[in-house]
Amino acid sequence: MMRLIAFLLLIAVPILGVYTFVNAQEHNWWFPPAYSTFAPDIDWLFNFIMYMVAFTFIVTEVALAWFVWQYSAKRNDKGVFTHGSHKLEMIWTAIPAVALLVIAFTQMETFAKIKFASGFPTEGPYTRENPIAEVWASQFDWRMRYPGDDGVLGTVDDLESSYEFVVPVGVNVVFHLRSRDVIHSWFVPEFRLKQDALPGHTIPVWFNATKEGSYDLVCAELCGWGHYKMAGRVRVVSAQEFDAYMAELKAKWFSNGKE
Repeated sequence: MMRLIAFLLLIAVPILGVYTFVNAQEHNWWFPPAYSTFAPDIDWLFNFIMYMVAFTFIVTEVALAWFVWQYSAKRNDKGVFTHGSHKLEMIWTAIPAVALLVIAFTQMETFAKIKFASGFPTEGPYTRENPIAEVWASQFDWRMRYPGDDGVLGTVDDLESSYEFVVPVGVNVVFHLRSRDVIHSWFVPEFRLKQDALPGHTIPVWFNATKEGSYDLVCAELCGWGHYKMAGRVRVVSAQEFDAYMAELKAKWFSNGKE
């Protein structure tokens, strides 16, 4: 009886696992919609790796269940002792190694497009040398600093806002990510974009949002007791709304507290 229970429990693991993944989107257990230009590439890579892992998981679990069933029955013959198989060890070492190499070479182009300097936009209003803003992470908030009329960050006419990062839709947005204290991580699930903010470093980040809306900005790196509440928003608006927002932010910033 225990033999049957153990077998059924082991075989239920891959069945429930496959069921969960097949029905994940229906039950909202999956990713949110993708709203950046490189998000589909990230999703493709995720699915590619997931199917490789899922295949290995199913084969392994089914084999484990079969071995438990096959060799847990009472036997009267003597045990057979072995020192192992060199050939078998080479095979199960080579297969994961090849799989890892396939994953590594498959993701290189997408990773380079998002992270490497050669993949950053060189045309348009925003580049590595001319970012839309600086985003400062600190315990436990996000602060955005936009350049003022001189178009240069770090001067007296800079404009700042808290928690909400407003950007135009359909534009290659480049910003500089910095930290005031510890390691944080800038993460917007809908953009499929995550980047650590490191103390003492200025890290250029870029994305192109494809749909207007307001999206959660969270810290994906445990950064202290208030990590759970380090939330912000990225608001994607039309070009006209962005210009109006900047004008409003400028008026507010230089109002000296007067309405």
